[in-house]
Amino acid sequence: MPAGLKHQWSLGHNYLAGITAGAWWRLLRENRFAVDLAYAHRAVFVTALSLMNSWYSRREERLWGEAVTATALAGPPLFVLGHWRSGTTHLHNLLALDDQFAFANTYQVINPHTFLTTEAFNTRRFRALLPDTRPMDNVALSFDAPQEDEFAPALACFRSLYPGISFPRNMAHYERYLTFRGAPPEEVEEWKAAFLWFLRKLTVKHGRPLVLKSPPHTARVRLLLEMFPDARFIHIHRDPYVVFRSFQHYYDTAGWYTYLQRPDLDGLDDVILNRYTVMYDAWFEERSLIPPGRLHEIAFADLEADPVGQIAAAYEILDLPGFERFEPRLRGYVDSLQDYRKNRYQELPPEVRAQVAQAWRRSFETWGYPIES
Repeated sequence: MPAGLKHQWSLGHNYLAGITAGAWWRLLRENRFAVDLAYAHRAVFVTALSLMNSWYSRREERLWGEAVTATALAGPPLFVLGHWRSGTTHLHNLLALDDQFAFANTYQVINPHTFLTTEAFNTRRFRALLPDTRPMDNVALSFDAPQEDEFAPALACFRSLYPGISFPRNMAHYERYLTFRGAPPEEVEEWKAAFLWFLRKLTVKHGRPLVLKSPPHTARVRLLLEMFPDARFIHIHRDPYVVFRSFQHYYDTAGWYTYLQRPDLDGLDDVILNRYTVMYDAWFEERSLIPPGRLHEIAFADLEADPVGQIAAAYEILDLPGFERFEPRLRGYVDSLQDYRKNRYQELPPEVRAQVAQAWRRSFETWGYPIES
């Protein structure tokens, strides 16, 4: 199958491929059914999938609902934090190699209502439809690969930034769910319930503590500690200029497969600047809430240069057991990445660099990245 068509299937509808019919109707109504004609085929496709998802969801609830409700997490989660395009996926992939942990994979986050009963069959049935790599970079993609857990509660309750990517004209409504600051208390509780429901389902399936990764969690430390007071956190940061340019590239590649409304490309740089600022304002204000010994920060450049050493240091600082047992598998995976090639970007124009430097100055100064080239 041509790569473009594969990307259209797997990422074009993103998490919406796993939505149920009732939820899809509510999402459309929330956005006044304003799907642009150019993307009407996507809405038709999601509608067809939603009917099937609803049938399987009811079946799964009958078979597993009581067990999920009665299940406690196997241990405090380990959260991978950091802005999009900062190396969170690479760090998550490394940590997920340790089989003392379980993780949310691509199939599970897109199909949170049905994965307990459909994953084994559907991942074999539809494997050929999944592209080998993500459209915005060369990172391997599979149904089994670690993935952002944010998609699952987004499907369950829409209390997420991500529906605003599909419906960009209503993004202002969804932006509140990056930090949940100013969101009504009942909406915060909806998100908490949906998130915990998904983690319990993962625990039913795997029975192990979870290593979780979603960039929006970077702005929700207070909420996460309310839910999981013993959680551990690893935060990864990267040169802000590179993050900005890479996020531009994301919107120019993967972004086009997610829209149900035409985006305002003229305002894209402002969106990127503002979202990063909101995220890290929350992070810098709340990271001190994390108890000593529960937070470790890594620079992407250091992880890239010495992944085994950086993971070993994280295990020591966070008092995580079992690194010696896990190290051979980690080294084998790192060796397998020798041929990986990162994207190469043109330098940002001077006026854009100046905007980034001014808006994100605290990040440059906190982590020691040079503002001047």
